[in-house]
Amino acid sequence: MRGSLSYENHQKGLNAMKIAVLASGRGSNFVAIAKSLKKGLTSAELSLLVCDNPKALVLAKAKKLGIKTALVKREEYKDKRDFEAAIIGYLKEEKIDLIVLAGFMRMLSNDFVSGFSNKIINIHPALLPSFKGTEGIKDAFDYGAKVTGVTVHFVDGKMDHGPIILQQALKIDENDTLESLEKKIHKIEHRLYPEAIRLYCEGRLKLEGRKVRIL
Repeated sequence: MRGSLSYENHQKGLNAMKIAVLASGRGSNFVAIAKSLKKGLTSAELSLLVCDNPKALVLAKAKKLGIKTALVKREEYKDKRDFEAAIIGYLKEEKIDLIVLAGFMRMLSNDFVSGFSNKIINIHPALLPSFKGTEGIKDAFDYGAKVTGVTVHFVDGKMDHGPIILQQALKIDENDTLESLEKKIHKIEHRLYPEAIRLYCEGRLKLEGRKVRIL
C-alpha cells in the first residue's frame, strides 16, 4: 500500500462519500458509526449494511435506522468466490467508496481486498500486532497483559495486519473482569471508529509504506 488518499477523497467529499458496513453480529459499532454520521460531522452517507448471518441483531438495528441491508448467506453459494462476488455486486450497485468491517466474521480473499485497495478498514479490540484473531479482548485478559486497547487499520491480505490508522491504549486494572474490560474496550471502539472514518472521508490519511500519516 503506497501513496496518498488525500486528493481523491477530497474530491469525493464534494459529494457525500458512500459507506458500506459488513457485519455479522450485534452491531454496536454499526450503530455508533450510524449515529456519528447522522450528526453530520463529516460528508459521508451510510448507504448499505451487508450481513452474512440471518440471526444477527445488526439487521434489526439497520432496519430501525432506515439503512438498506443485503443479507448474503455463505451457504447459498457454491464457493467463497461466488459468495464474495455477490457482496461485490451489492457494493458496486450502491457505488460504495469505503468498506467498513464491524464484526464481520469472515476473512476476505486477496482478490476481494485488491479489488478495493485502500478502501477497506477494520477495527480490532487489542493493540496490534498483539492478540490478533477473533478473541482479542479475552486473549489479552487471559494472558495477563497490563495494557491493551483498540486498533483501526486498513485491510490487506493477512488477518489483522494492514497499516494502522489509529490506536488507543487502555490499562487493565487489577480488579477488571473480562466483562468490565469488554465494556471499556467497546466504549473506545465506538469513539475511535467514527473518528477514523471521518479522517478517511476528509482525505486526511496518507499511506507511506506501512505507516499512515494523518494530514
